[in-house]
Amino acid sequence: MACITAEGVLTESARQLLELLETPRTVDEIASTLGRPLFQVRASLREMTDAGLVVAAAEGGHVLTEEGLTQLGVPA
Repeated sequence: MACITAEGVLTESARQLLELLETPRTVDEIASTLGRPLFQVRASLREMTDAGLVVAAAEGGHVLTEEGLTQLGVPA
């Protein structure tokens, strides 16, 4: 499942995932909250990591980058 369209726009599912990551969360927490399978969440996180929107958090899980915050319209 693509997170970013060919036009460079976030999909709705990607936006939902990014909104959760304003606070660091693990893959299991994300999957449980969104009701999505782990494989789908992992694939989305890989795509968003490659796009520079999220990074692995020091305490585990993932968190938004400044670019991720910008995509959500949140001041960095």
